[in-house]
Amino acid sequence: MKKTKRNTSRVQDRLVDELIGISRGVIADGVVDEQEAIFMGQWIEQHREISDKWPVNILYARLVEMLKDGVLSQDEQKELMATLRDITGESSVFQEPNRSTTLPLDNPVPVIDFESKTFCLTGRFVFGSPRDCEEAIADMSGSVVHSPNQETDYLVIGELGSPDWVHTTFGRSIERGVELKQQGFPIKIVSEEHWVNSLR
Repeated sequence: MKKTKRNTSRVQDRLVDELIGISRGVIADGVVDEQEAIFMGQWIEQHREISDKWPVNILYARLVEMLKDGVLSQDEQKELMATLRDITGESSVFQEPNRSTTLPLDNPVPVIDFESKTFCLTGRFVFGSPRDCEEAIADMSGSVVHSPNQETDYLVIGELGSPDWVHTTFGRSIERGVELKQQGFPIKIVSEEHWVNSLR
C-alpha cells in the first residue's frame, strides 16, 4: 500500500515537472497565445490526477476562466504570462532569475506578530544563514520548526530559490503550507522581504 502511494506520488511529480517544462517552453518567446493556452488546458484535463495539486490547480482555474468566452485577450495573455513565470520560478518582485516564486504568498499581506509564534523558514535567504534567521526570530520571542505543521503560524519563503523549486525540500514545504491552509489551518505564507521588514 505504501509502495503504491509512493509510485503514485512519483508519477504525479513527473507530471508536474512535465507541465513546468511545457510552461517554460510556452514563455520562452515572451508571448502566450490562445493556442498555447488551449493546449495547456487540454493537457491538464488529460492528466486529471494532478489538476487539484498545487500549483497546477491555480493554473487550471485561471485557464478555464480566461478561455470560457473562447478568446484570450491581451490582458489575459499578460496575466497568464505572469502566472507561468511564477509557476516556473522565473519571476519575483526583483525580476531576476533564480529568485523564489511569489505565487502562494498571502494577499493581502498579513501583519507578522513574533511573540510566542511559530515560524518555518524555507528556501535560501538574502538575510543570512538559517542560524542568522532563527536567531532573529528568537530575539523577537518566536520559535522555528523545520517543516510546516498544524501549529505553524508563518511559513517564510526565502528570496533565493531554484527555478526547479517544486521538486526540492523548499518546494515541498511550500506545497505542505498550501495544503495546511486549504485544510483550514491559520498558517500564513509570507515572503522574506515582508518578514525582514517586520523585524524592524
